[in-house]
Amino acid sequence: MLLAIDAGNTNVVFAIFDGDRKQGQWRIATDGRRTADEYAVWLTSLMAMKGLKREDVDAAILGSVVPAATFNLQRLCRDHFGVEPMRIGEPGVRLGIEIRIDNPREAGADRLLNAIAAVATYPSPLVVVDIGTGTTFDIVDAEGGFCGGVIAPGPSLALDALHRVAAQLPKVDIVRPAAVIGKGTVGAMQSGMFWGYLSMIEGLLTRIQAELSPTGDPPVTVIVTGGLGAQFAEATSMIHHIDNELTLRGLLLVHQRNMAS
Repeated sequence: MLLAIDAGNTNVVFAIFDGDRKQGQWRIATDGRRTADEYAVWLTSLMAMKGLKREDVDAAILGSVVPAATFNLQRLCRDHFGVEPMRIGEPGVRLGIEIRIDNPREAGADRLLNAIAAVATYPSPLVVVDIGTGTTFDIVDAEGGFCGGVIAPGPSLALDALHRVAAQLPKVDIVRPAAVIGKGTVGAMQSGMFWGYLSMIEGLLTRIQAELSPTGDPPVTVIVTGGLGAQFAEATSMIHHIDNELTLRGLLLVHQRNMAS
């Protein structure tokens, strides 16, 4: 079985795959100080609840955008599962997608994995909007190549910053207000966070589509992923698919492609 690890800025997600079938998935808050032993105790306990043993794992793959966490996640695989993890970004690990940006090494593992899974599932050209700690727009052209993107702060990050620097502004939840015009401070902040971010998403998608497919033929497919993706997707017609499994499927695809060659 394959242990797939997606280390993001907010959470580390672990999944066990038996072939194409996912046997279990778990997440824990990202903390660069967490040791391999701590990961092992937590993960193997959760695996046991699904009848999975560490001996069942015979391969691992890691995608990480958090260098401080990478070392201990690699040690987790080596010391507690007895496997050397394949790591996205390492020389020799073939992704199966052409990276058409100025410096391919700058592309984060999560962005590449999202693009890899998306192009294998949906028609190109396409845009993956990942709404998490940051809001990223990752773009695949009509030929199936990763050709760049857009990076902006995520809504939760922006909301936390606003709360920290403005003494009189409370911390509020990100919800969809019934009206754009807020009748109080909380309503106004919620409107700014939800409708403001949705307007940014729609505005950037409009501009991206104009550059990617100026005539509208072929049409651009838009997929949203990330913790807040569904909430925003329900409020616009510009997003065509909600897919929160992209990154893990990307890890699975990369592992399968490298083992097959």
